[in-house]
Amino acid sequence: MNRTRSTLKGKRRKVKWFRVTMFFLVILIAGGAIYGYSVYHNVAKAVSKMTSPLSREVSAKRETKVEFNNSDPISILMVGVDERKGDSGRTDSMIVVTINPKKKSTKLLSIPRDTRTLLVNNNGKSTKKRVTKINAAYAYGGIEETIDTVENFLNIPIDYYIKVNMESFKDIVDAVGGIDVNNKYAFELDGVSLETGKQHLNGIEALEYARMRHQDPLGDFGRQQRQREVISKIVAKGKSFSTLTKYDDILNALEKNIKTNLTLEDMIGIQSTYKPAAEKMDSIQMDGEGTTIDGIWYYLVDDETRQEISDQLREHLGLAKETVESLDSYSY
Repeated sequence: MNRTRSTLKGKRRKVKWFRVTMFFLVILIAGGAIYGYSVYHNVAKAVSKMTSPLSREVSAKRETKVEFNNSDPISILMVGVDERKGDSGRTDSMIVVTINPKKKSTKLLSIPRDTRTLLVNNNGKSTKKRVTKINAAYAYGGIEETIDTVENFLNIPIDYYIKVNMESFKDIVDAVGGIDVNNKYAFELDGVSLETGKQHLNGIEALEYARMRHQDPLGDFGRQQRQREVISKIVAKGKSFSTLTKYDDILNALEKNIKTNLTLEDMIGIQSTYKPAAEKMDSIQMDGEGTTIDGIWYYLVDDETRQEISDQLREHLGLAKETVESLDSYSY
């Protein structure tokens, strides 16, 4: 069933979840939990297990590496990956974050998982041109191909990434003692049934709450909202004093489920230098329309919309406007 542009179109809006996308793991592991040497040592150890550098040092779309000390604008790609045993996995959610501390602002863009685009791999491992859903980039080339594909789609550099294993996301929820939500739509998914209304969710329930989309009138956009809600609730629990006594459980859950090219020094640097960006938050809606091609449902974003979004993000990153590569030849 096709979705029209009018039903999916949304307005840019101020959002209250800076710390959600500005790294809930930073808050959990580099914020209030660092109150003594032994804790800091454990945090550093956990972060070292999470750190997974990219094969490149600098994005091909940048001339030099960003410097925190210069308050350079930065970009982050946050992805939730559905990785299960025997499956290479696909990205379940994708959020691009651009942060400009001098302008004291942050922009956030959620990319629908079914967005049709050209998959790009710049490390030489794949030369085949694939045009398919953007979430398939991870299945073919992992986080590197995912980043290269997003960079090509939006024509912006991605400086950092944070990858969360959605399948084991429940461990993080359980580590903070569960979360409270107000469920809008009753649903059943993978053996989990949730009624409408306020309720306390454990890890498995929170995972399905964040995954559900087919029973949500907003589809993937509704799921994106719930994913942000779940993360924000984890952040709120993670900042509370009661969870400090559980920091070992939290660190254990984080180090098992998160990979990033951020070091602990980077995380602390972002906390101290980029906090002013919390003063102004804008969420960008990616308008498009649904269609079926060769029996597969896609979300199509036209070149004009991509150009508008690219211009916004490049300006926010302090970069000159450039023309995005046309995807018209790949539309059908």
